[in-house]
Amino acid sequence: MQGFTIPTELYGIILDLEDSVSADKKFEARFLVRNALRSMNFYGAERMVRINQIPGGLDDLKYCIPHHVNLILVPKCEQASDIHKVNEDEEIDRIKKEHNTGYPVWLMPIIESALGVLNAYAIASAAQNVVALAIGLEDYTADIGTRRTDEGKESFFARSMVVNAARAAGIQPIDSVFSDVSDMEALAKNVQASKALGFDGMGCIHPRQIKVIHENFAPADDEIEKAKKIVLAFKEAEAKGLGVVSLGSKMIDPPVVKRAQRTIRIAVDVGKLDENWMNK
Repeated sequence: MQGFTIPTELYGIILDLEDSVSADKKFEARFLVRNALRSMNFYGAERMVRINQIPGGLDDLKYCIPHHVNLILVPKCEQASDIHKVNEDEEIDRIKKEHNTGYPVWLMPIIESALGVLNAYAIASAAQNVVALAIGLEDYTADIGTRRTDEGKESFFARSMVVNAARAAGIQPIDSVFSDVSDMEALAKNVQASKALGFDGMGCIHPRQIKVIHENFAPADDEIEKAKKIVLAFKEAEAKGLGVVSLGSKMIDPPVVKRAQRTIRIAVDVGKLDENWMNK
């Protein structure tokens, strides 16, 4: 696959207050995250913080909301009430007003249990500031009493539920991290499977994984060429006032056109296609 430049706006940097912090260091970690948000240059990446599981994570908000965090990850989310508690009495807005900050703060619940999977749609649609729904497979597989495998059969149901819940709620589905930072081939296969299930992206735990994730989520060259032909055929049919689009001997219906338009949009976003490709 040909290389391409990854725009910084296509990824976010997560500062963690949850599982990567030992129980006796939670207090100190809040100040480290606060200071990082205050002083670090994120070079255009989204500024994210994973708080602790609700209700403990509510105390984390005052350390990140005033300091230009873009998105809060809500871990081990099992029901819509977890999201309601984060927004209870407009807690985020209260902190923003107290510190005179006007930027929006979005939420990304993380589904990490069997109960969370079954309540995925209720969680995804719990509030207007929920913009993505993620799944954490290490905790999920432990919860159902199995082990996580590269093949991923044990998580197929859960991942499909998360994708469908997110799509039904009109938000982004985000897949779990891949924990083996040395196996790029297995990572690539995992990303391809994730893309096939309908995920928009996935987490990573090491910078070396970013390029592999982006390249494998990005449309392949043949996908882009096919999408271009479909979009052009649709545009030509529209110009002629036709209600039916054909490409060669095949009739192209609206869902196919919609999928082609999305492929084009992603190809442009990741730098594999010039945004003015129609004019060239």
